[in-house]
Amino acid sequence: MEAFGPGTCGGGGETPGDDGRPAPEARVHFRVTRFIMEAGVKLGMQSIPIATACTIYHKFFCEINLDAYDPYLVAMSSLYLAGKVEEQHLRTRDIINVSNRYFHPGGEPLELDSRFWELRDSIVQCELLVLRVLRFQVSFQHPHKYLLHYLISLKNWLNRYSWQRTPVSVTAWALLRDSYHGGLCLRFRAQHIAVAVLHLALQAYGVEVPAEAEAEKPWWQVFSEDLTKPIIDNIVSDLIQIYTMDTEIP
Repeated sequence: MEAFGPGTCGGGGETPGDDGRPAPEARVHFRVTRFIMEAGVKLGMQSIPIATACTIYHKFFCEINLDAYDPYLVAMSSLYLAGKVEEQHLRTRDIINVSNRYFHPGGEPLELDSRFWELRDSIVQCELLVLRVLRFQVSFQHPHKYLLHYLISLKNWLNRYSWQRTPVSVTAWALLRDSYHGGLCLRFRAQHIAVAVLHLALQAYGVEVPAEAEAEKPWWQVFSEDLTKPIIDNIVSDLIQIYTMDTEIP
């Protein structure tokens, strides 16, 4: 039987518990999305399909309680489905072999026996379950294209020396990738996430946008008019919570 979860979305959220530590559900989702990302890289997936797989996973567990299904099976099905959605098709056999190697480093590939075919059937059946739970709404707008546009615009604003001597671009992309360990992709608009990771990258290296003090509005509001400082702060806070989990989870 399916167990439908609470109305809050975002894969359990990154809200700390009473002891200040991340909620147990958030820690599980962190581990599983880390598996999605590492498996996706080994499968040769590009950044957008991996982001779609993470979003499918988080959105599924917005609707379903975590203890209702094996999260790693859902993750494998999310990879398989994301490959179809983003037209980077994967073979179930490759997903199974990569996953097996992830959980059993140095182990032998699975034989094509009854266990293998049962696992393959489980992935396919779970894919159908995910589609049904998400009502076949598995196409998402990701922040990547916005971040690319914002980086190009910001590069033209800054002087060449400031841009070349600080890895703002690399850091912003890394922050965006890591944001998918949590449910930011479901709680915030794509444009807002793109601006927030860029804002944090600039702060990390102490880079200031020219003429910011004299401008009528902050640079980030030029990119997204409905964006506010509290929204940026909320996104940055969630990112910091994700990195806090990264230091605590082996």
